[in-house]
Amino acid sequence: MPEVETQERLEELLNEPKKLHDYIQAQVREHIGGIVKEEFTTAMQEHGAVKRLPMSEEALKEKAEASPGATAVGWLGQDKAQGSIRREALALNGKFASFGEFLTAIHPSIMRHSGMDARLKVLGEGQGDQGGFTVPEQFVANLLALALEQAVIRPRAFVMPMAGLTVRVPTIRDTTHAENVFGGVQAYWTPERGTKTASEPTFGQMVLTAFKLVGYTTTSNELLADSAIGLEALLTRLFGEAMAYFEDEAFINGSGAGEPTGILNAAALVSVAKETGQAATTIVAENLDKMYSRMLPSSVSRAVWLAHPDTFPQLAALSRSVGTGGSAVWVMNMAGGPPSTIYGRPLVFTEKCQTVGTVGDIFFTDLSYYVIGDRQGLTMDASPHVRFVNDETVYRFVARLDGKPWLESALTPRYGSNTLSPFVALASRA
Repeated sequence: MPEVETQERLEELLNEPKKLHDYIQAQVREHIGGIVKEEFTTAMQEHGAVKRLPMSEEALKEKAEASPGATAVGWLGQDKAQGSIRREALALNGKFASFGEFLTAIHPSIMRHSGMDARLKVLGEGQGDQGGFTVPEQFVANLLALALEQAVIRPRAFVMPMAGLTVRVPTIRDTTHAENVFGGVQAYWTPERGTKTASEPTFGQMVLTAFKLVGYTTTSNELLADSAIGLEALLTRLFGEAMAYFEDEAFINGSGAGEPTGILNAAALVSVAKETGQAATTIVAENLDKMYSRMLPSSVSRAVWLAHPDTFPQLAALSRSVGTGGSAVWVMNMAGGPPSTIYGRPLVFTEKCQTVGTVGDIFFTDLSYYVIGDRQGLTMDASPHVRFVNDETVYRFVARLDGKPWLESALTPRYGSNTLSPFVALASRA
């Protein structure tokens, strides 16, 4: 390729991707055209279609000196002979999925100067698992996709809007009913004209901070144009479902560091110990009895069971001793479907719980005590400019939110030492 006329012209091209793209396309088109013409002539000579007398060494030297760009340093900074460039171009033919990848291979600084990173994984037509399967050769009626679970926590939680980065929610700090309620409120039985003692509640504060949940993908413009299933609408649906999935996972297992605090890490979580001599990775009826007994009484009518699918064989085998024998207590026979409740409360299986035998494999929980703060609902933005040189469109999905259980501790009841909570789990049986 010839050199760019001036240093200023070179800087202009490097600073404006569209002009750079158009310039390189024109130069490559002209250059490749010359290569094709020469290779065609050579092929015809080899097959005897064109006969040409050999040239003398002196004539070859004169032709090389007269050939523009034969030994010139190209504007891309490649100090190579034209013949060498042609051989390299031919060797690279057909080995790149896009013009941008070709440019990066012959001179990586092109992509650096234009602010792009050619190493990004890009959806395109060339590879089936990166989008090519969505481009039909004849006709596609339906897209086959694995369905994700429905959200578990959000539909049952207390959801509130956030007007800023953080929101402070006042709470009543109620940790014990041994002597009072609501953190200090007390009522007295007194005789007529008896002395009255003042009491007051204890207040606390819960802070929600909006964390960012993001999704990002890049697709070729050809795939957008050729896909028979409406790729942009498909990406919106898939990323929307995926964002809800990972949001739900954080509401159950999140650490609270840069993400929501999950019920597994709730300060008020009650963990019920396994039975004496209980085998590893098992669930017995007594575990569920004790979990139910640790639920806050006012929450029983709202509570649900959450369990990992791995727990099903253990639940299906639950039994109790009756005299010298025993009987099943959950699945009585296999003629119909399994029960959808335990002690009358809904049972929801979700892969977001931990596997059987691990803390968090089964919960009994009142999710109305879980608070979700929504700062920014899911938004989708698309840009054809970020990867313009590569003819690609970038999609970005963003949501900002937080979630956490609002109780600071389990509740000590009026009588008895076993604490109560709206968040109950079964301890490890490893």
